[in-house]
Amino acid sequence: MSSLSETRYEIRFQSLFSEGRALSFPCDAQGHVQIDALSEQARHNYLYARVLVGREYATPTVLALCAH
Repeated sequence: MSSLSETRYEIRFQSLFSEGRALSFPCDAQGHVQIDALSEQARHNYLYARVLVGREYATPTVLALCAH
C-alpha cells in the first residue's frame, strides 16, 4: 500500500526550440531512470533525448509530481 505523501518524480527534457514540446520519464529524486522498466518506445525516446541535450533539448530537470 502506498502512502498519499509518497512523492514521485520525473525527469523532463524541454525542447530548446518549441516551448510546448518536452519528453519526460519517471525517475527517482536524483534523476535516475529505470531504463528496463520503460517501454521500447519510451526507452528509445529517453536515449534520444539524452544524446541531444544541448542541441535539441535543454539540460534535463527533475520535477516532483503532486499526488492526487
